[in-house]
Amino acid sequence: MTATVRIGIVGYGAQGRMYAGFIAEGKVPSMVIGAIVDTDPAVRAKAAAEHPDVPVLESLEALIEAGIADAVVTTVPHYLHPEMGIAALEAGLHALVEKPAGVYTRQVKRLNELAASKPELTFAIMFNQRNNPLYRRLKEIVDAGEIGAIRRTNWIITTWWRPQGYYDQSEWRATWGGEGGGVLVNQAPHQLDLWQWICGVPKSVYAKVAYGFRRDIATEDEVTAVVDYGDGATGVFVTATHDLVGTDRFEILGDKGKIVVEGSKTATVTRLVDDERTLSEGMTMEHVVGMFRGEFDPTTLYTQETIEFESVWGGQHAGVLENFAQAILGGEPLLAPGADGIAGVRLANAIHLSSWTGREVSLDFDEDEYLTELNSRIEQEGRFAARA
Repeated sequence: MTATVRIGIVGYGAQGRMYAGFIAEGKVPSMVIGAIVDTDPAVRAKAAAEHPDVPVLESLEALIEAGIADAVVTTVPHYLHPEMGIAALEAGLHALVEKPAGVYTRQVKRLNELAASKPELTFAIMFNQRNNPLYRRLKEIVDAGEIGAIRRTNWIITTWWRPQGYYDQSEWRATWGGEGGGVLVNQAPHQLDLWQWICGVPKSVYAKVAYGFRRDIATEDEVTAVVDYGDGATGVFVTATHDLVGTDRFEILGDKGKIVVEGSKTATVTRLVDDERTLSEGMTMEHVVGMFRGEFDPTTLYTQETIEFESVWGGQHAGVLENFAQAILGGEPLLAPGADGIAGVRLANAIHLSSWTGREVSLDFDEDEYLTELNSRIEQEGRFAARA
């Protein structure tokens, strides 16, 4: 019999139900459902009807006490990801947390520190886009120096259109106390992760953020952030939930080439025949005159490659689940180590803090200042407890 991991699915909302379906359909060969957990009796009844052979429990504590799972995946509200991850790890269970790893860095650090103290346990995060072969290939190209040192990055990702009804469906959505933010913590964490995973962590950020700009919500629905990587290199990140048409365009400019990704599906990789500065310095006045006359053919100075991969719906998520299981069973390297989750949370926090204070913010920002600002907004809502 093939070895399998018994997974406890904590939270049976859209994500939890999807993961349960993948496992039940055999799309995660090394995993079986050990139990499903949800606090809502109606949801538990639904889970029991859809998976009649699976124990359905009301709490993570009940799951731990029952001893019927080897690992958990936490498909719960954002603030609970670190709390649930910590509880699972303390009980000796492997943990796969959903994105984002948390709402603020202090709570994610607690999770990471505990996970680091338990190296015998596998700790991962559901960054399914890291399992996208397109982005994996682009990271290889950048890491290998094929486009040289990065000089500028831009990602416009506004394909998150959400009508007002989406926000009105529950009291906690798009609130500071319930969700911890808007588009940065709900829709765009994958891009924030990929941006840093491929291009590197910036040193600082200056952001202009609009809160309740085009929707009746407390949190952000429009973001423009400029980051500084040092050595003159910069990046821009734009995201929103009110663009009905939407754009998804990611550019990475290096001193030896350029990558342009459209729709997270197709990438054009340009490789210069030499460093751009060297090419520039080799141009004579005769070349310049030729440029003005339209006699200069820049295509002689570079080659281009188009990269495109088929990505079956759900395949990335199922692949991360299988990778998690294989890491537990045989030590396979994780596609998305859990400790990496703090990077996107840190950048989202820095973007918020920059917009709240009106200044450029270091990625090594004051966590106390951030939490004070966050709690002031939670208190103004008057519906949720402050965070510590």
